[in-house]
Amino acid sequence: MALHIIKLCVGADSLEDLREWVSERAMSAIAAGLEPHTTHTTRMVPKRVDELLDGGSLYWVIKGQVQARQKLLGIETFTDVDGIHRCRLILDPSVIETASQPRRAFQGWRYLPQEDVPRDLDSLGGGVNELPADLRRELSELGLL
Repeated sequence: MALHIIKLCVGADSLEDLREWVSERAMSAIAAGLEPHTTHTTRMVPKRVDELLDGGSLYWVIKGQVQARQKLLGIETFTDVDGIHRCRLILDPSVIETASQPRRAFQGWRYLPQEDVPRDLDSLGGGVNELPADLRRELSELGLL
């Protein structure tokens, strides 16, 4: 069973902000002749790398709600210019919208077991993607999505 990571999406006010940032980074990588994946750097290195890379994703919390995920493609460790060990999460450039799920603020990242992940909106069917974000969030909070 896949293991996931959950993290606050600091600096993004909306899902559209995250998508724009990911798109810009992917386009910059393509222009530089690199793969279009994006990366996210953290200080703490996950210990359960094999489980994370077995189908895991990074779930993004935006404005107190899990709203999206990106598939984890790789995890690299490195030492920065200040001599501090860091971790680079290599992410698929596709931002997959999920059903909203409320989350309180926390520092860093946390493991997220498969049984706790919100469903992808595409898997819900029935035109849920076309509903306004506020309505989707409200329906999710009521347990209807």
